[in-house]
Amino acid sequence: MCKYNPKIDLVFRKLFGSEENKDLLLSFINAVLDREPRIEDLELRNPYNLADYLEGKMSILDIKAVDEEGVWYDIEIQIAEQGAYGKRALYYWSKVYSNQIQKAEDYRDLRKTIGIHLLDFDYFVDQRYLRQVVLKDNETNQLYGELDYQELFFIELSKFDKDLKEARTILDRWITFLDKAYEYDEDTIPEEFKEEEEIVEAVKRLERMYFNEQEKKIYEAKRKWIMDKREELRTAKEKAKKEGIKEGREEGRKKGRAEGRKEGIEKGMEQGERRKAVKIAREMLKDGESIEKIAKYTNLSREEVEELR
Repeated sequence: MCKYNPKIDLVFRKLFGSEENKDLLLSFINAVLDREPRIEDLELRNPYNLADYLEGKMSILDIKAVDEEGVWYDIEIQIAEQGAYGKRALYYWSKVYSNQIQKAEDYRDLRKTIGIHLLDFDYFVDQRYLRQVVLKDNETNQLYGELDYQELFFIELSKFDKDLKEARTILDRWITFLDKAYEYDEDTIPEEFKEEEEIVEAVKRLERMYFNEQEKKIYEAKRKWIMDKREELRTAKEKAKKEGIKEGREEGRKKGRAEGRKEGIEKGMEQGERRKAVKIAREMLKDGESIEKIAKYTNLSREEVEELR
């Protein structure tokens, strides 16, 4: 079985961001873009290097690459839930875009930059697992060539619910691989994966992936940190739910008491009004007033007045 979890950024970076695995990254990006012409080649701009990570140069393990047309790509996977992830995605996109030129260079040298973000938590409110965000005219929905330099893709892995037989696109199969890599090894590669050479290679390379002692320590620390964060989040949600139920019950009791008081007051007022009406009816009967007139002025029924008489 595959030894390491490819959703942990260190593993993801080594699997897709190493020179020897550039073919996997090329396949994955083409699967996300799903357009023609397909990208034929990539140049990694920050290939995986453990020394850079240890020196703090790779505290964020994103992958940067440029294709043969000069388009830039910034790919990141994030497991721990983050409420402001959209702002973070825009920030890193802007850094990659603006860092293409130095101060003295020409703005015309800036090239389109595409951010691809894999999230293992629910961020957007609807149930789509894939979305593409671009700049458009708000009124006409038109794209302008001179502004078509920003594109963001968000893939929410936790919302992907297709089984292997339903995973018909290359991207669906890549997501299935990331989600269920622990189920596969070289001897148990599904038939659906065998249609995509790069995914088959990803299973094999992940199984053979070697980590030295430093990498193992980093990986285990990351794995523990993620587990702790998820447990903290689960506990916080459970606590909030319990407090919500408790508050709901207390609110229900308060509401019940208030409604009871209101009902009692209304019932008392009703009884008081009736006693008053009966008293007036009796006085009117003594004065010889007609039953119709008494019923009209007291809101009692004819039968009730007849009884009083």
